Amino acid sequence: MSKNKEVAVKGTRVKLDKADMFIRGFTYVITSIFALCCLFPFLLIVMSSFATEESIRRTGFTIWPSEFSTFSYELIFNAPDMIIGSYVVTIIMTLTGTLVGLFIIAMTGYALQRRDFPYRNKISFYIFFTSLFNAGMVPFYLLMVQVYGLRDNYLAVWLPLLMSPWLIILMKNFIKAIPHEITESGKIDGAGDFRIFLTLILPTIIPALATIGLFIALGYWNEWYNSSLFLTSKIRYKPLQFHLYSIVNKVAALKSSVAGSMLVGVSLPAETLKMATAVVATGPIILLYPFVQKYFVSGLTVGAVKG
Repeated sequence: MSKNKEVAVKGTRVKLDKADMFIRGFTYVITSIFALCCLFPFLLIVMSSFATEESIRRTGFTIWPSEFSTFSYELIFNAPDMIIGSYVVTIIMTLTGTLVGLFIIAMTGYALQRRDFPYRNKISFYIFFTSLFNAGMVPFYLLMVQVYGLRDNYLAVWLPLLMSPWLIILMKNFIKAIPHEITESGKIDGAGDFRIFLTLILPTIIPALATIGLFIALGYWNEWYNSSLFLTSKIRYKPLQFHLYSIVNKVAALKSSVAGSMLVGVSLPAETLKMATAVVATGPIILLYPFVQKYFVSGLTVGAVKG
């Protein structure tokens, strides 16, 4: 029996000697340990969210709580219509923002890499220049409220996250890897610029779309700051992150108030509530990553080094 191990690589068999087998096994072990290290904090958050506040105070955060409780989740889902409404608002903003943002960023990146576009360098510099400086919160607030009149409007949260200079540059660099002859062939066949973009360019940049789409979706899903600035009590359903943030703040304020100290037999959760809100907020978006994982590394790597 041969001491070398045979592995199949795209229909062919490659023999691995002992050194290759050792390196591969060592890599698997290191990768498994790293994966467990990444999984452990999330597992700790999930288990701690089911612990009682007293057990956290006594023993700290443990992988298996000594006392279990669902009180934190009961507080979060105390008003089911509010949490469902927040989920609906966040999902709609995430889906629409990701689709529209991807389309605009892809068109912008495609235009900026076209050799026959005379102003591509000036516009690229302008986009890059805006990423270096920030006017601050006050001018941004005045712009959205007084100029655009978007106070108590979901567009005040939706529009700022639609595009990003870094994502435009990433898309532009990725599209640069596409041969210019593809565009020329479309022109020879009589296709217009928009048809070339839709039928020839978009199908070839799926890894970039998946990568940038994930970034945009995470930005919308985790958004709470603009919601705190522009959405007041007139808006019934807030985005999910801001709604959970408000619950944590209200419980913390009640716990430190005189009314909270007078509660008998009720221990308001503080740490466990934070863990529960993290689980509620991150659970759904985690399911998105496996669908774009195979495109993520290639899209990010190619877009970062090309150009």
